[in-house]
Amino acid sequence: MTCKGICTRYKAQKPVGTGRYASGQRRCQICEIFIKWEGLWCPCCGYRLRTKPRNLKYKAKLRARVEADAAASVQPRVSEKPEAIAISAESSEFVTATMETAVSEGWTKTKTIAELRKSEGMTVKKAKGLVDEAFGVRTKPIAINA
Repeated sequence: MTCKGICTRYKAQKPVGTGRYASGQRRCQICEIFIKWEGLWCPCCGYRLRTKPRNLKYKAKLRARVEADAAASVQPRVSEKPEAIAISAESSEFVTATMETAVSEGWTKTKTIAELRKSEGMTVKKAKGLVDEAFGVRTKPIAINA
């Protein structure tokens, strides 16, 4: 297991404002180089790449960075609530328009239910009930004379 020099193609520059491991870089102990590589093994020597720091100080930095990224990804979900409330005001118009389109274009019941579920507050049971009413052209059973 010696370095063959292939890893120099994947050599990673030191990132500004973030750590090497946090930015996705990995370290090969044999080649003594940080590389930008998605695999678990070094493309040069075949040795396992280190994906986490050994040093306690850098471990703490990486942990803080991961927690900050997780907190940032949670915040946008909260801002989506007002949009959902705005949709519910138009949901009755949406439902009627969807039902008219479904009947006129001959949609399947499954497709119609899937479209109705996009409305705010629409459950599967409500959607099935509306679809059964709209598509409810049922014939009476034929009497068999024996």
